[in-house]
Amino acid sequence: MAAESDRKDEPVDPHEAFLRLWLQHEPELRAFVRSCCPKTQEADDVMQEVSVAALRKFSTLDDHAAFGPWACLIARYELLSARRRFARDRLVLAEDVLELLVEEGSQELPLRQRQLKVLDQCIEKLPRERGELALAAYGRDTTIREMARQLKRTEGSLYQLLARIRMELHRCMTLALAGGD
Repeated sequence: MAAESDRKDEPVDPHEAFLRLWLQHEPELRAFVRSCCPKTQEADDVMQEVSVAALRKFSTLDDHAAFGPWACLIARYELLSARRRFARDRLVLAEDVLELLVEEGSQELPLRQRQLKVLDQCIEKLPRERGELALAAYGRDTTIREMARQLKRTEGSLYQLLARIRMELHRCMTLALAGGD
């Protein structure tokens, strides 16, 4: 394996660069797409189309720092395209409403990124046990019942503890986003 200093001189593989940027921005893009799609399966389908389109067009992106807004624009077009495909479904939003949601979501992308960064910082400020508990509680394969059993607590007491942790995180984020420490 090459040393890190040796790798800096190597040309950047465009597929690797795309994958790193995609993984960094995928949660915000998924939240954006999900806010415009009433069904999870539709959001998954749109995300798949966005990833394929973004990969195909990645060579046209000159400034990799602009990947988030660029991918959001691709998502916007894919959402509009999906809306036409799913037009027969009675739960499809009107195109003008969808465009409004898409526009609002793309403008909120930098705020969402900042909020996620601040959330990570606030979780780091929690005592280790509370931070681990908060992350575990919202993991994909975790149930409160299972966690309570492992921690030898009642479900109710675990819910109360998580509520206190959420309040701590909310206070921390409110201060940080307002410019405090």
